[in-house]
Amino acid sequence: MGLPFLVDSHCHLDFPDFAGETDEVVARARAAGVGIMVTISTKLTEWDKVRAIAERYENIYCSVGIHPHEAGSEPEVDTAKLVELARHPKVVGIGETGLDYYYEHSDRDVQIASFRSHIAAARETGLPLIVHTREADEDTASILSEEMAKGAFPGLLHCFTSGRALAGHALGLGFYISLSGIVTFRNAEDLRMTAKDVPLDRLLVETDSPYLAPIPHRGKRNEPAFVVHTAARVAEVKGVTAEELAAATTRNFLKLFSRIVPPESL
Repeated sequence: MGLPFLVDSHCHLDFPDFAGETDEVVARARAAGVGIMVTISTKLTEWDKVRAIAERYENIYCSVGIHPHEAGSEPEVDTAKLVELARHPKVVGIGETGLDYYYEHSDRDVQIASFRSHIAAARETGLPLIVHTREADEDTASILSEEMAKGAFPGLLHCFTSGRALAGHALGLGFYISLSGIVTFRNAEDLRMTAKDVPLDRLLVETDSPYLAPIPHRGKRNEPAFVVHTAARVAEVKGVTAEELAAATTRNFLKLFSRIVPPESL
């Protein structure tokens, strides 16, 4: 596979939706031009499954962390534990973590404490913080600013759906913005306008699969190969070619996820 290739910076290949099909899913992604995938941790109690997938495939990496939905049901997160697990060579990010006040599956204070522990691990390891935020823009912005004042750390807002204010705040902190299939949805014009304003050198693309399949696959199970449709829509919004968008987002990804050395087979 030659450059430019695409990266799916956020997927969940350990989820039951892909059981027994991982080889086929990975093969379809490669055939579609997706050279690297990051399978994301949501529970430390199930992290072994995430790690095993990353170990199995040369072009798949993983993160370590606890999703805010799970913050109340998982054992209390410990920064030292996150740092220890992050020593694995296939771990390239911390999270996903953050705040979700839409569903509130976990108490807000518990989510905040977990978020801060993950931030401390990102600061200590130098690995990027992978942030999930929904209906929590103000607290997310405040916590990121407070923690950045204690010492810098890299990161991104994944599956971005917020407005210009949070995007601008995150960019001001040196963060990146990752766009999912939502940007292709017909009712997502506000998001597309925000994406238009984000500098091309700060954008990433992702699937968040098995969720949020982009048009023309909306309503189906999402998978990494479908990131090509998200990338095509973002390229249109940004006024660049698909090749330029792929080159830029992959370059951004490799700069942020700096532990990754692209496989020679790419």
